[in-house]
Amino acid sequence: MPYKSVEGFAMADVAFEASGKTLEELFASCAEALTSTMIKDPKELGVKEGKRFTLEAKDAEFLLHDFLQELLFLKDAELLLFREYKLKIEKAEKGMKLTATMLGDHLDPTKQTLLVDAKAVSWHMFKVEKSRVWKAFFIVDL
Repeated sequence: MPYKSVEGFAMADVAFEASGKTLEELFASCAEALTSTMIKDPKELGVKEGKRFTLEAKDAEFLLHDFLQELLFLKDAELLLFREYKLKIEKAEKGMKLTATMLGDHLDPTKQTLLVDAKAVSWHMFKVEKSRVWKAFFIVDL
């Protein structure tokens, strides 16, 4: 699931482009990008802790933003980061529904190399689009 950091975009933020063949792959790529801002190697995370939640939003853009914000909430509230994502996105009464089941681990500076603390996902220039594959662009406030 590919993503890349976009260099030279902002001083106190980091920008990412991500892609996936499906919306689920796109969301997982974006989650991996977000995690990579906070720890040097997401493979250092264990898969000891599981978390499951559902979200609904009017479209893919709002759903992705809400998903990334939920990941940041779990990092702040429970010190959890994830490295495995089982995601299902389907149509819902109000637009789209995401069911996320994830495995990860608690932040631990003795096990992971910590980088920066991601604070929020900005709406500035936030974009999700479908061309040949699904693509997203987003900025993380540090």
